[in-house]
Amino acid sequence: MRQIVLDTETTGLEPSEGHKIIEIGCVEIVNRKLTGNHYHQYLKPDREIDEGAIEVHGITNEFLADKPLFAEVVDDFLSFVDGAELIIHNAPFDIGFLDHELNLLEAKTSVKKGSMSDYCSVLDTLVLARQMHPGQRNSLDALCKRYEVDNTQRELHGALLDSEILADVYLRMTGGQTSLTLGRQTSSTNAVTGEVAIRRISENRQPLRVIKATNEELKAHQKKLDSLTDAIWK
Repeated sequence: MRQIVLDTETTGLEPSEGHKIIEIGCVEIVNRKLTGNHYHQYLKPDREIDEGAIEVHGITNEFLADKPLFAEVVDDFLSFVDGAELIIHNAPFDIGFLDHELNLLEAKTSVKKGSMSDYCSVLDTLVLARQMHPGQRNSLDALCKRYEVDNTQRELHGALLDSEILADVYLRMTGGQTSLTLGRQTSSTNAVTGEVAIRRISENRQPLRVIKATNEELKAHQKKLDSLTDAIWK
């Protein structure tokens, strides 16, 4: 299974107000393992960045002056994510901006690229976190603290850095397994590294004893089932 952890940085909060993407960061996971492959691109938005946005990510208009336009990198980007499941924290924000960029591209050039749903499925880790931890703070920083993921380098938001952090958080949220070591040792799990060692069962062990229910136990079980008037299987 191929998954792409994705994050973007933008000129502001609303694409409907003309705001654009200025950074895309992607990290690849295959079969729950980080492959080391990533996609990272800064983009020239052809508009000013809101001061509030600069305070969040630290990316300036001057820095982006010589960067490519979205139209110049769209094929490489779509090729990288095509067929994968996107893992995004607060997915409507990033997908909304990406779809907006694709729509603008079609309007300006008549080149139809469709929408992100034509290329990828999406898993929103914010929704997942709210289901797993209702009533708690579920920002990326809060999840880092909860799952002991080091985010000390995150003084400012950055698309690639945030994708790398989210990849670690996602793997721990969904089982913590980032590597698998087979050996003849006792089964154990390291909660920090997520490394798992599995005990091999001896081929010479005795068969497990199977104890079947008696007729009286089966009748008592059926009687209890019949008394459950609101059972969902009925």
